[in-house]
Order: sequence, then structure tokens, then C-alpha cells
Amino acid sequence: MASRRVARVSEAIRETVAETILLGLRDPRIRNVTVLRAEVTGDLQHAKIYVSIMGPSKVKALAMQGLQAARGYIQAKVSNRLQTKVTPILRFEPDEVGAANAAEAARILQELEAERLAASAEGESTEAGEGTEPPADQLSDHEPFDDDSDDLPEDEEE
Repeated sequence: MASRRVARVSEAIRETVAETILLGLRDPRIRNVTVLRAEVTGDLQHAKIYVSIMGPSKVKALAMQGLQAARGYIQAKVSNRLQTKVTPILRFEPDEVGAANAAEAARILQELEAERLAASAEGESTEAGEGTEPPADQLSDHEPFDDDSDDLPEDEEE
């Protein structure tokens, strides 16, 4: 039962921190920050907030400094949301593993796309001269856009 409570508190902290970073902070250093997950200890005393920051290492360092500077404000927002005896002490951690996994997944997807395009180009080149017209038994005498006015109802407004 305690693990369910910890999971609920973790999710509430993640949502509150993400919302506060997105809507409540005006620090120009904190840009392109995504809250990935929150891990809370069993006694609810400490919470690690894993964030992903897009950009070069200098931008990442500035964003982490901004998050550390805004930690008290964010912790107050978490306290208002949780309304528990103790508010976990927040610690922000860059999630390098998640970013590396995302980059690896993007690389694999690009390779698969290149393979798919190469396979479709090969398929088109082998089929280019073969049977571009439908067989004679599938052709019909009916033109799709013939101009037969017999099929249209006449206006009877006169």
C-alpha cells in the first residue's frame, strides 16, 4: 500500500513541477526543460526530479542553475498541491540516459526510413516496364466523366 502512495505522490510532484516550470517561472535561463519523472523516497522526505534539457551543454548548465535557484518556489507549489505533513526536498537531476536513449531511437528510425525508401525505389524500378495498363477484361466502355444529361433531373421551376 505504501508503494502505491509513493507512486501517487511521485506523479503529483512530476505534474506540479512540470506545470510550474512551464507556466510559473519567468527565469530566462529555464528554457526547453522537460520533466521526465520524479522519484520519491519511501518516507517522502526527498524527491529527485529528472529533467531533459534541449540544447548545448552551456544552455543545459544555465537551465540547471535556474532550476536550483527556483527550487524553493517550486517546492512551495508542490507543498500546496500535496498538503502532507512533510514536503519532499526537491533535487533536480539531468536525465542523460533518457536523452541518449531518445537519440539512439531517432538514429534507428532514420536508418529504417532510409532502408524503406531504398526498398521502395528498387521495387519501382523493377516494376516500371511491367503492365502499366489494366488488363483488357477490366476496361469498361463507360467514361467516368461522360456528359450525358439524361441522368440529371430537370428543373421544374417554369
